[in-house]
Amino acid sequence: MRGGDDAGGLGRPDTREPDELYEKLRAYEGQAAAVGGRGKDPVNEPMIRHWCEAMGDTHAAYTGPEAVAPPTMLQVWTMGGLSGHSGRSEAYDELFALLDDAGYASVVATDCEQEYARPLRPGEEITFDAVIESVSERKTTKLGTGYFVTTRMDVRADGEPAGTHRFRILKYVPARRRVKGAGALGSPAPAPAPAAGVAGPGAPERSRRPRPVINRDNAGFWEGVARHRLLIQRCGSCARLRFPWLPGCNACGSPDWDTVEASGEGTVFSYVVMHHPPFPAFTAPDRATDTAGPYAVVLVELAEGVRIISQVVGVEHDRVRIGMPVRLEFQRVDEDLELPLFRPLAPDGGPDGGPDAAPAGVVGRACGGSGRGGR
Repeated sequence: MRGGDDAGGLGRPDTREPDELYEKLRAYEGQAAAVGGRGKDPVNEPMIRHWCEAMGDTHAAYTGPEAVAPPTMLQVWTMGGLSGHSGRSEAYDELFALLDDAGYASVVATDCEQEYARPLRPGEEITFDAVIESVSERKTTKLGTGYFVTTRMDVRADGEPAGTHRFRILKYVPARRRVKGAGALGSPAPAPAPAAGVAGPGAPERSRRPRPVINRDNAGFWEGVARHRLLIQRCGSCARLRFPWLPGCNACGSPDWDTVEASGEGTVFSYVVMHHPPFPAFTAPDRATDTAGPYAVVLVELAEGVRIISQVVGVEHDRVRIGMPVRLEFQRVDEDLELPLFRPLAPDGGPDGGPDAAPAGVVGRACGGSGRGGR
């Protein structure tokens, strides 16, 4: 698994001035980051099942009496959860303190590499050691200027080598960004005409939503959105529909696929109401004010059988219900971002939100997380 752009490619060397900090940082290469780490749980079937359900992986090797764990779960068994691990080394903490004190306080994970020595089976106890494998010279990326730090973790199962996990992060100072719309000398450029759903002159400027990550595996989906078509992948071998887009079929493994266009009809399969943190960019695009109140994130089951995470517009968050019939529409949420959203078939969401809707206050299939499901 590897990131893209300048971050995943390790950026460009920054040679504008001598790098005395790098000489201090590279002294930590080869020093331990963790010694004698132990997984908080043995390899177990419930975690394998949850992983496979989340990934849509139905491979037969991951179920039954001879089940093994998906290889890509290698890091999962080493993770410390919210309480973390207590075995981190002083060298590791010192390295990151040096970077923080020098102003390189921002961090982003850029990529990871895994090598597998043997399958992991339920019941096996996981132990690991980690080492600071390398620190790059100062590099300039689109995010900013900083240093790539690579940690290698050697994982054992019941004392036997099971695999290696390399994890690379960028510790950086964010790049200064030019204010959009400023002229050559900082004078404001003429304001463009507002797009549909975007505040016009005199109105408070609407917060911008995060940009979607578009790559070669999902570019076709976003090309469809630009043409107001919601495209679902269909396997060229077994004809199974899949969403979100993937490079291969998770049922038969075939890399061949084509697309079908969704009808746009669906129902709310699950939802969660987000209360905190407030994020004005996610208020519905058709609301008159840019308030940062609660909003509903929904999992819509399309008529074709696949599900998509989106947002319901045209109805307040406390009117969203499981089973609510909805219809697709494309809305421009800011000047250069258009998204597939959903609107209830009834103008106000209906008194019950559909024949199978859950009553108010019942979670039903609603998710947990940072909000309150079924509110």
